[in-house]
Amino acid sequence: MNINAVKSFSDNYIWIIEISGEYIVVDPGEAKPVIEFLKTKPAAILLTHEHADHVGGVEEIKEEYGDVYVYGPSETEKFNSETVKEGSVFEILGKSFKVFDTPGHTMHHVSYLIDDKLFCGDALFLAGCGRVFTGDYESAFNTLKKFSELDDNILVYPAHEYSLANLEFTKAYRQSPAVLEEYNRIKELRDKEKITLPTTIGKEKQINPFMRAKDLEEFIDLRKLKDDF
Repeated sequence: MNINAVKSFSDNYIWIIEISGEYIVVDPGEAKPVIEFLKTKPAAILLTHEHADHVGGVEEIKEEYGDVYVYGPSETEKFNSETVKEGSVFEILGKSFKVFDTPGHTMHHVSYLIDDKLFCGDALFLAGCGRVFTGDYESAFNTLKKFSELDDNILVYPAHEYSLANLEFTKAYRQSPAVLEEYNRIKELRDKEKITLPTTIGKEKQINPFMRAKDLEEFIDLRKLKDDF
């Protein structure tokens, strides 16, 4: 299994999972880069949430290839062939996918775990998390606690290249030797215009200020600081 990063917009990644020469597309905000990469009908599309930069390419991909099976949460129901939620398990190309409810950024955001790979949309970033557009900070905080309970070796594939900006914030407000080391590594990669992902659950437990928040109050304070950073 190979994971391919297809760049979209200014800082999105559309993840394309390759299994035995067939493909699963995660959060296609645009169709053109996906179609240029694939050259063939994908086996399925996975959607994490309803924002346009994650679903905007679905209809065009369907028009290009005919009907493509789409998995997504209730908030993407108009695109879905199958609506999924916490506890849903399904199989594509011989691989089992497990679904987690990961709300906060949006009300019904979900994430997908396949083997040791987590596709988390905008719920979790390297050294960051998504803005809490719902206003439900408790759900967002609980989502990060749910992620922290996963195995440390889980590879995390967020949907945006926010790593350097997130570490600049973390360096300013929650500096540590681990944060400084990661900042230097990420800055070197970005100076060369290289991708910084995936990260891991274990690393995020060390450097991500939102995952390290001791309680909901600290999480809210940090999230509001980041929103204004």
